[in-house]
Amino acid sequence: MRPKELVTAWVEAFNRADASALASFYSENAINHQVAESPVEGREAIRAMFAGGFASAKMVCIVENIFEDGDWAILEWRDPLGLRGCGFFQVLDEQIVFQRGYWDKLTFLRQHNLPVPGR
Repeated sequence: MRPKELVTAWVEAFNRADASALASFYSENAINHQVAESPVEGREAIRAMFAGGFASAKMVCIVENIFEDGDWAILEWRDPLGLRGCGFFQVLDEQIVFQRGYWDKLTFLRQHNLPVPGR
């Protein structure tokens, strides 16, 4: 599976809120670094991160663009509430080995009526 195809399948699993399916796309020692958070390392920790996220908020990823360059796929996305972001996925041997995502955490917390740290 090429990086772009893998990220397309990743979006489908994300929109089903299927943390286990999402985790299956990652290598055993993958790193997922959402820049608003500390990096998460390892497939099981990544699964737990997604499960926790899906338990606290209804999240939907609407694809605006998916680009591919070598072993990288770049996802530009938005959600129905207006949040926008992008993700960079390095794919080796048909598994995500590294992911970095950029999005506005404060906007996300406010949109989902979640506590804002420090308040």
